[in-house]
Amino acid sequence: MRRKDKKAHLKHSRMGIVLLIATLCFLILTIIVGGILYYVLHQELPSIAALKDYRPSIATRVYADNNELIDEFFMEDRKIIKLSEVPKVVIQAFVAAEDARFYQHTGFDLVSMTRAFYKNIEAGRIVQGGSTITQQVAKSLYLSSERSYVRKIKEAILAYKIDKYLSKDEIMNLYLNHIYLGHGTYGIEAASQGYFGKSARNLNLVEASLLAGLPKAPSSYSPFLHLDKARQRQAYVLERMVEDEYITAAEKERALAAPIILKSIRPKEKIAPYFVENIRKYIMEKYGSDVLYKEGLEVFTTLNIEMQKAARDAVERGLQELEEREKYEKGLVQGALLCMDVKTGAITAMVGGRDFKKSEFNRATQSRRQPGSAFKPFIYTAAFDKGMTPSTRILDAPIVYEDRASPDGLWKPRNFDGKFNGPTTLRSALVQSRNIITIKVLQEIGVDYAAAYATNMGITSPLSRTLSLALGTSGVTLQEMVRGYGVLANQGKRVVPFFIRKIVDRTGHIFEEAQVKSEDVIDSRIAFMTSYVMQDVVESGTGRRVKSIGRPVAGKTGTTDDTRDAWFIGFTPSLVAGVWVGFDQESSLGREEVGGRAAAPIWLYFMEKALQGRAREVFPVPDGIVFIKVDPHTGIPATRSTQDAIFESFLEGTTGTRAVPIEIKEAQEETNGRDKDSPR
Repeated sequence: MRRKDKKAHLKHSRMGIVLLIATLCFLILTIIVGGILYYVLHQELPSIAALKDYRPSIATRVYADNNELIDEFFMEDRKIIKLSEVPKVVIQAFVAAEDARFYQHTGFDLVSMTRAFYKNIEAGRIVQGGSTITQQVAKSLYLSSERSYVRKIKEAILAYKIDKYLSKDEIMNLYLNHIYLGHGTYGIEAASQGYFGKSARNLNLVEASLLAGLPKAPSSYSPFLHLDKARQRQAYVLERMVEDEYITAAEKERALAAPIILKSIRPKEKIAPYFVENIRKYIMEKYGSDVLYKEGLEVFTTLNIEMQKAARDAVERGLQELEEREKYEKGLVQGALLCMDVKTGAITAMVGGRDFKKSEFNRATQSRRQPGSAFKPFIYTAAFDKGMTPSTRILDAPIVYEDRASPDGLWKPRNFDGKFNGPTTLRSALVQSRNIITIKVLQEIGVDYAAAYATNMGITSPLSRTLSLALGTSGVTLQEMVRGYGVLANQGKRVVPFFIRKIVDRTGHIFEEAQVKSEDVIDSRIAFMTSYVMQDVVESGTGRRVKSIGRPVAGKTGTTDDTRDAWFIGFTPSLVAGVWVGFDQESSLGREEVGGRAAAPIWLYFMEKALQGRAREVFPVPDGIVFIKVDPHTGIPATRSTQDAIFESFLEGTTGTRAVPIEIKEAQEETNGRDKDSPR
C-alpha cells in the first residue's frame, strides 16, 4: 500500500472511531437523559394499583314502588356494564376505529406515535395524538386534557404500566365504561340508552359503528345535531372494520343502507319532580353529595306511578276549572296534593305545585298555610275524648270576646253563612262546619289541651294558644294535615310518613331500609266516633261534592278568611289524601271558592282513579262502640214517633240513655249502606 493511501485509510479509521464514540456517547446520553426524564416523570405519575378496584362515578337511580325507574342523579351520566355482556361487534367497532393494534401493542404504539409526530411537525402544532385505547384510559383517569409532548410521554408511560398491570379485557372494560360519548353520557351503556333507548347488551352493527365514531369528537359527530357527519364517521368505522376483517364488505353496505333509529333528544318528562326532589335533599343531607352523585345508589321509593299520574292530572284539571270560573288576572293559581297509605305511612303520590321547572317550592311539605275549618276534626276528637259526644248540644248564637289587637277591642266571630242555628248537636256542627260552636267547644275543653291533642296526632307546626285555633288560624303543612287525619283512619294509630323503602349501594349493601313505625296515640273508639261523623260531612255536609265516589269516605273541607286557602282532606280505611289550593301571594281565590268547591273536586278526580280496581272498604267498628238511634236535631234517643232518626255512635256504658243498643254487626251493615235507613 502506498504511503498516501495508508494515511487516508488511517484518517478514515480515526474518523470512524470518533463517529462511533460520538454515537455511543449520544446514545448513552440519550439513555441517561431518557432515564432521568423517565424517573422524574414516573415520580410525578399516580399509582395505578387502584385500577383493580376501580370505582367510577355512577348515577344514583330512583325507582317507584313497582321498581320502575323514575329518575336519576349524577355528575356524570354513567351506567356500568360488564364486558362479558357487551356484544362482540361493539368491541370490534371501537378497536377498529380507535386502536387497530390494541391486542398486539404494549400500551402504546410506536408506529402510530411516530406517524402522529411527523404530522404534528408538518402542521407546526399538535393536530394528531396517535393515542391507543390504553393511553386514552390513562389520560381520562389520571391526566389533564392539555396538549403537550410532556403529557404525551406521561401518557405513554402510564399506558405501558397499565398494560403490564391489567389484562386487555380489563383495559377494554375500563375504556367502554369510562369514555365520554356526548350529550352528557359516559360509557357505552349510558350512551346506548341516551341515543337509542336500549341497553348496550342489545346493540347491533349499525348502532355500534355509530357509537364507535363518537370518541374522536362527540359534539361534531352527534347524530342528534349533525346526522350527516355522524353517518360519514360511521362509514369510516365500518370501512376500518372491513380492513381488519371483522365484517365483510356486504355487511358494511347493509349497515350503511340501514336507517338509524334514535330516541327523542328531548328529556323525558319527570313524573314526580317534587317527590324526587324530596329524596335528593334527604340523601344529600344524610350522606353527602359524593355518595348521592357518584356512588351509584339504587333508591327504592313508595311512589305509585298510576296514583302519581292521577294526582298530577287531578291537580291540573281542578286548577284549570278554577281559572276558567274566576278568570284570574293575577297569575297561575297553585295547588298541592299528598296521598299516604293509612296503615304504613308510605307516601304514594305527591304534587307540590303546577310546574317544578318554574318553582321548586314544595307546597305539600314546605308551605305552612292556615287550614281553616279543616282543623276542626282535631278539636272535636279532643272533645269526644273529654266526654262529649256527637249528640252533645251547644247553642249556636252570637258571642263576643275581648281582643286588644282589634280596633274596637272586641272579637266577634261568626259562621260562614252569617246565620245562627240555636241549639245544635256536635255532629251537625262538624258536618255543617259551624264556627261558633267549635269555638265554644274549644273554650270548654281548653286551648292547651286541644293544641297538645293535635300535636299528638301529628301536627308539628307551632299552634297559637288562643280561641282562634278553633278556626284553623295557625299555619300548618299539607303533610301534617294528612298525617293527622291518618290517625282517625288508622283507628287511633299514628304512623311516620316515609317515601324511601330501601337504599342499596353499587355492591348490594343496604344503606337503609324503612320500618313501619306505628304508635297508638288516641283511643280507637274516639277515632271511630270522629270518622263516623266525618262520613256525614261527605254524605250531606260541606264535602258532599265527593259523595259521587260511591264508597265509604270521611273528610272535611277547609276555607280561610277571604278564601285565601281552600282545603279538602279525606280518607278511606286504606288511603288518606289531602288537597290545598291557593295563591303563593295569599290573595283571594274568589268569594265562592271555598274548600268544597275549589279543593274537593281535585280530591275526587284523584281518588276515583287511585281507588279504581280496589275492593270497597268499610270502616271497622272497634269494641266498645254502641249505636243508638237518635233525633238528628236534638241528639235525644229516638222514639217511635221520631222522624228521620239516625244511628249515632257512643262509647259503651257512657250513653246515659234508656235506649237499647243495637248489635255491632247490624250497625256495620246499616253503616255500609245495605239498608235504606242507614245512618248518614
